[in-house]
Amino acid sequence: MGDEPPTFDEVYAAGYVDITVQLFAYFNDRQEAQDVAQEAFCRALAKWRSISRYDDPLAWIRRVAWNLAISRWRRGRTAMRFLHRQRVEEPYLDGPDPDRVMLFAALAKLPAAQRRVVVLRYLADLTVPEIADREGVPEGTVKTWLHRARTELAEKVDHE
Repeated sequence: MGDEPPTFDEVYAAGYVDITVQLFAYFNDRQEAQDVAQEAFCRALAKWRSISRYDDPLAWIRRVAWNLAISRWRRGRTAMRFLHRQRVEEPYLDGPDPDRVMLFAALAKLPAAQRRVVVLRYLADLTVPEIADREGVPEGTVKTWLHRARTELAEKVDHE
């Protein structure tokens, strides 16, 4: 070949399988080995003008591949350490009691405005003036919605 540097295709054909086999022995995962080898060759291709002039361009690609492999291994090890520190199982939580299910079912049947004011008043602990301000309605309207909602909820809970 003389003084002419090798083409990327020549180096790829000569080295891809060997690098992939080496990485497979390291990872014990064919897909991971192929991914890392491809990444190393992609990086070489991006800089091929200068890398092709090296005495051994394949040595540079091999070094990049091994650096990538070690980085992936370290990231995997860090992820595994993190996972091992997490809870093994979620704590068992009892489901909602029947009264709560009945209440939420009854709330779902209320008109949206009434349901909103009940939630804001009794779950968010807002005052009637705060609800009126938030909803952009007079305080009397909030009181009416609350009264109607309580009446309707009482009927639904009594019949359930």
